[in-house]
Amino acid sequence: MTAKLRVVTLNIHKGLSTFNRRMVIHELREGLSALKPDLVFLQEVQGHNQRHARRFAAWPGKSQHEFLAGDELQHVYGRNHVHQYGHYGNAILSRFPILSSENEDVSDHRFERRGLLHSVLKVPGWRRNLHCVCVHLSLHERGRRRQLDAIAVRLENLADKRLPIIVAGDFNDWRQRASGILEKSLGMTEVSMAAGGRHSRTFPSLLPMFRLDRIYVRGFKVLGTQVHSGPPWSLLSDHLAVSAELERA
Repeated sequence: MTAKLRVVTLNIHKGLSTFNRRMVIHELREGLSALKPDLVFLQEVQGHNQRHARRFAAWPGKSQHEFLAGDELQHVYGRNHVHQYGHYGNAILSRFPILSSENEDVSDHRFERRGLLHSVLKVPGWRRNLHCVCVHLSLHERGRRRQLDAIAVRLENLADKRLPIIVAGDFNDWRQRASGILEKSLGMTEVSMAAGGRHSRTFPSLLPMFRLDRIYVRGFKVLGTQVHSGPPWSLLSDHLAVSAELERA
């Protein structure tokens, strides 16, 4: 039976370094592999980009979520934003079978496309399926509040049934209001708050000041959490990765 999980969330900045100077998708794959995660929640994942494929000689011949998953992890992708060169969105990588997946459009306006990527996973030995939601919330307060309400509406029945839930991603929560909303509506706990009493600083990666990237859980004990700062992580995106060790409660 699988009792413990290692979970990682990261806004990968479309596989480019800060200021878009270098392609770092290969280094990202090495870094994520070294963490040996069971679940990975990714934001700003490029499903396709013709311009970058022409610009960078080593650009992968497959979508970024497929490339990062490799042969070890299953993957699902939620396309949120379509442009003239391709598209990008959120992705979930999983060591466990993915039973289903749905990407719900929660965009606040047409200039900022957002989605909730909701996947159901079968974890060996668990009687109940694991529900995972990958998010990248709005830059604007009104949009974030509407999107948090959408998360609550989507998951409230699951929470009532005491199913295990993980919601992770880039919350853009400058005012740190998301935790109060998700705790009240769904009984969820943010892993950094559980471990140290404060959200972790994750942005910008070179000098983290803002607490934007989160992992919220329900039905788990938080054994530990870490922000992966310094080289190489500070050079692989404009956000830092957050990981958590969880035990099924």
